[in-house]
Amino acid sequence: MKIVLQRVSQASVTIEGSIHGQIEQGLLLLVGVGPDDSQEDLDYAVRKIVNMRIFSDEAGKMNKSVQDVAGKILSISQFTLFADTKKGNRPAFTGAAAPALASQLYDAFNQALSAFVPVEVGVFGADMAVSLVNDGPVTIVLDTKNK
Repeated sequence: MKIVLQRVSQASVTIEGSIHGQIEQGLLLLVGVGPDDSQEDLDYAVRKIVNMRIFSDEAGKMNKSVQDVAGKILSISQFTLFADTKKGNRPAFTGAAAPALASQLYDAFNQALSAFVPVEVGVFGADMAVSLVNDGPVTIVLDTKNK
């Protein structure tokens, strides 16, 4: 799995002109699933995300997790994280998992996250407009194959 984490003061996802999900303080996650991803990758990602200390403490140091600040998560499926840009000018997305597997793991990932923090989601495969106010900015790329 490849996941872009963005610390946000607010974020929302709009589908067909209607807000489908929105959060205040928390994390916007762009989630890509690869063909070799498994439950082990999912568990690792959830553990890292809910415990990652990227929110400021009283001294202004990044020392608190999304759980510590009672934050929320907005999770958006993002197969384009697996883009291959080596040849030509049009990316290939053959490195992403097939939609059936990706959808299953994405749903399981969000369910697992929701055991720790409130989670809002986009719609897998939908054309979405994502808005955010990046806080910091703090943006981190998590790749479960690089443990």
